[in-house]
Amino acid sequence: MPSYMVQFSYSPESWAALMRTPEDRTAALDALAKGVGGKVQALYYHFGEFDGTVIGEFPDDAAVNAMVFAAVSSGAVQSTRTVRLFRPAEAIEALGKASKLTYRAPGK
Repeated sequence: MPSYMVQFSYSPESWAALMRTPEDRTAALDALAKGVGGKVQALYYHFGEFDGTVIGEFPDDAAVNAMVFAAVSSGAVQSTRTVRLFRPAEAIEALGKASKLTYRAPGK
């Protein structure tokens, strides 16, 4: 199954709720992922533009988007970024295909 990284920022209300009742949200996210045939591999919180990152496997782009749409529509999450991750073998396959192609750069 393809792997994805979903970065997210909680709403202020979500942070307030977590401050009142701290909890590990991994199981809740995994249940959401399983609803679309996916699986959460890890949940991390961090500094920067986003509050956290979910790493997971999903059947396809539509499945991971459905999970994100559900989280955002709940009001708990206010912004996201989803990135498809490629394993080294997938990158090597793409590099092999790319080596057979030529591209004319602009102005050349």
